[in-house]
Amino acid sequence: MPTRLLLLADTHLPKRAKVLPDEVWRAVDSADVVFHAGDWVDEATLDALSERAARLVGVWGNNDGAGLRARLPEIARVELEGLRFAMIHETGARERRELRMEQAFPETDVLVFGHSHIPWDSTAPGGLRLLNPGSPTDRRRQPVCTMMTAVADDGVLRDVSLVPLPPRA
Repeated sequence: MPTRLLLLADTHLPKRAKVLPDEVWRAVDSADVVFHAGDWVDEATLDALSERAARLVGVWGNNDGAGLRARLPEIARVELEGLRFAMIHETGARERRELRMEQAFPETDVLVFGHSHIPWDSTAPGGLRLLNPGSPTDRRRQPVCTMMTAVADDGVLRDVSLVPLPPRA
């Protein structure tokens, strides 16, 4: 059965924004699984997503303190619809990222990551798909804030979409 995914990272609440955009909450409500690739910054965001998401998979990031690190792993691994997912906050420099991550995550079909706030969608030579949803709250050098949606369906990741978010008021 197709599984609707929402990919988030680098929410940085309440430092970069006070709340998650309404569009993110609507996407949480319609997703079967929500991934958050770290840099939550506050535990309240983890609590809110845990309460509202049908299923939440998260990792801690470099800006997450002891409380979040106690509650979340550095690397998360799940299997959905015959696809092996792994998630980590940082993957290092963009140069040779695909090759490094393919070596670091050999038993993985899809690697979700964050840290840069820069959306990323690429495929390594051996088939590993690398996805970074950007940030829904801190666009940094990007034109807009973003999140990502996808569908896991019978061993295939399909309908991967980078979703731009409207500017905050």
